[in-house]
Amino acid sequence: MIQVEGLSFSYNSSHAILDQIAFDAGEAQCIAILGNNGAGKSTLVKCLNRILEPRQGVVHVNGKELHSLKRKDIARHMAYVAQKSTGDQFTVFDSVLLGRKPYIKFEPSRKDIEITKTIIERMDLSDYAMRYVDELSGGELQKVMLARALAQQPQVLLLDEPTSNLDLRNQYEMLALVRNIAKEEKISVIIVIHDLNLALRYCDKFLFVKDSRVYAYGGNEVMTSSNIEYVYDISVSVVMFQGIPVVIPIPEN
Repeated sequence: MIQVEGLSFSYNSSHAILDQIAFDAGEAQCIAILGNNGAGKSTLVKCLNRILEPRQGVVHVNGKELHSLKRKDIARHMAYVAQKSTGDQFTVFDSVLLGRKPYIKFEPSRKDIEITKTIIERMDLSDYAMRYVDELSGGELQKVMLARALAQQPQVLLLDEPTSNLDLRNQYEMLALVRNIAKEEKISVIIVIHDLNLALRYCDKFLFVKDSRVYAYGGNEVMTSSNIEYVYDISVSVVMFQGIPVVIPIPEN
């Protein structure tokens, strides 16, 4: 579904934020991008869809190289939900309909309207459809931004810390919803996330970024205490609790 080869990025020539990043992800997979603060995780997802222009490297989605595509065409392949979303003076319906912008020529078609209605219902936002986005709570706003991204009907969904402003229950509900969407729609989801236990619960693969490069990439076999300790510089224990792997930090003090 998505292949990333030799992706490098820097804000200046002297310091590489990302250096030769390479990984791939298949359809219906959720990929967690992991690493400490400043590791370049958010920069990585912005380079994938060319919000930031990589210094070198290529990104393919279903065999198409994104560098050769126009911005509108990229938006038909990839959707991005930023870490922080602002509430605009739009209704929820209009905000979700904006996700159809890559397909709209002059005005929304009947198909665009129907897709918007379907996604609003699926995201359980029907009761909010005519409310203004700037009146919503953080959790409600995050669901609207996810709904807008899904309206693009992407093959790859990029999420930058989608649970950062959510309470405990909404964190789990949001990622459960994302995982179900990935499976049902057969799209690749790439998630920047800090919570290792949320990542273990809802993601299929894990990409550790350390010192600008990929330190480890794979399934549960890479979520080891030694890998986590090296990347985050803290002792941890990975244990099973009721059949679920759990990361327990063990700080020195």
